[in-house]
Amino acid sequence: MLVLGQGVFFGLGGYLMAMHMKLSDAGPGGVPDFMLLYGDGVVPGWWEPLRSPVVTVLAILLLPAGLAAVLGLAVFRRRVRGAYFAILSQALAAAFAILLVGQQKVTGGTNGLNGFRSFFGYDLADPVNKRMLYYIAAGVLVVMVVAVRLLMRSRYGELLVAVRDQENRVRFLGYDPAVVKVVAYAVAAAFAAVGGALFAPVAGIISPADVGVVPSIALLVGVAIGGRATLLGPVLGSIAVSWAETSLSEQFPSFWTYFQGALFIGVVAFLPNGLASLGGALRRRRARGAAVPAVGPASDVRPGAGSAGGVPADPPAGTPDVTTDTVDSAGRHA
Repeated sequence: MLVLGQGVFFGLGGYLMAMHMKLSDAGPGGVPDFMLLYGDGVVPGWWEPLRSPVVTVLAILLLPAGLAAVLGLAVFRRRVRGAYFAILSQALAAAFAILLVGQQKVTGGTNGLNGFRSFFGYDLADPVNKRMLYYIAAGVLVVMVVAVRLLMRSRYGELLVAVRDQENRVRFLGYDPAVVKVVAYAVAAAFAAVGGALFAPVAGIISPADVGVVPSIALLVGVAIGGRATLLGPVLGSIAVSWAETSLSEQFPSFWTYFQGALFIGVVAFLPNGLASLGGALRRRRARGAAVPAVGPASDVRPGAGSAGGVPADPPAGTPDVTTDTVDSAGRHA
């Protein structure tokens, strides 16, 4: 499923974590600073549960997954797929970004939520805590990779492959492809939300610019470059793109977008399966080179009349002709 609106779930996780950190920085019963500047100084009722770290973590995991399940049931039950689903998800991301911009009193508007001072009670200005946050993000990434690996090797993973290849046949066998897709969509939404929740404290900001159409497409760039048909391809591709963006955008702010586009086009044109397939392609090429038979001595072949090549030489004397000889049950040649 080509999802062009994964930024919605990424943004939900990021904003939920940012709301908790703003409430935590404000203290018990306090009001976030931007609400004093833009609003009436009153915390909305639906913000209050996020003062609890446990509620925040549960909301990050369950709310995006539940929203994806509802949307998936509404879409996949009607057998919407392909480009239509991609455009629909993209429109959802655009609408979500516009909603965030319009609700300045509770979301910070175009500025988003920023200026976080603590993360679950730990001071974000402390270098030790920054390093701890890095290890947390790396550990969560490993857990996600292991979880996806287990899904791939399970019965559900077989159903995913079957739905991808022959959806109608899966339906005829008694399975509902819509349910299979909804589960995949919900799991992907939960993973994206966790990524957004960790992005907010690491980057120090979450805004509509991080959740719209362009960021959603940028998420796919890493997948395409790394290789969507492999498990580690999207991970390595995303890390490579993020590193390149961080290093090149600082040195060439106006050139980075063109480099990103050129890299994407080059991979799609010459490596459709991503950089992860480069090693396999090289191994196959070496294997084909090793499989080419070597030309034997000149005495092994003799020119044949009416042919451009050659024919095998006569076999040594006493060698049975396997093309005409037959062997009886006693092993004697006839």
